[in-house]
Amino acid sequence: MKKIALAAAFALVAGGAQADNPMVGGAPMFASKNIVENAVNSADHTTLVAAVQAAGLVETLQGEGPFTVFAPTDAAFDRLKAGTVEALLEPEAKDQLTKILTCHVVGADAMSGAIKGMIDDDGGAHMVPTLGGCMLEVTYDGDRIMLEDERGRTINVTIADVEQSNGVIHVVDRLILPAM
Repeated sequence: MKKIALAAAFALVAGGAQADNPMVGGAPMFASKNIVENAVNSADHTTLVAAVQAAGLVETLQGEGPFTVFAPTDAAFDRLKAGTVEALLEPEAKDQLTKILTCHVVGADAMSGAIKGMIDDDGGAHMVPTLGGCMLEVTYDGDRIMLEDERGRTINVTIADVEQSNGVIHVVDRLILPAM
């Protein structure tokens, strides 16, 4: 399977405005707000917001971007072994937490249609480098986009194409974990 430089591939995709963003965590998501401004309003992303704050990534994700964020829900964090989230939020785990969180971020604005196009171009799977240095294998089945992390775990996109002023959010059901 061929690896394409993601930034170059996504540069070909024009980011059009979406009239109606999906609701996330019971809150409307506004295309005029950045990733952090929208995430803080989602009742399903309180752990992610706390983690982004603990890792010192708020300013980065409020930046110009573009970013594609695969945003794990609170339920995704709950799937980790008991005590893991609390340990990751401790100051001494900041480097590990930053690595995990940046493995959820791609330096491009990638809507699901563009992602599926790259998967098709690559014969059924597309390799995606993240800002954290992780490589994700992305596939799809019908409307469902799936990611495979470096540990071979499948992560499903549950809500796609939540447009932001500095990119896009795709809600996911599991954390993306680096090989470590």
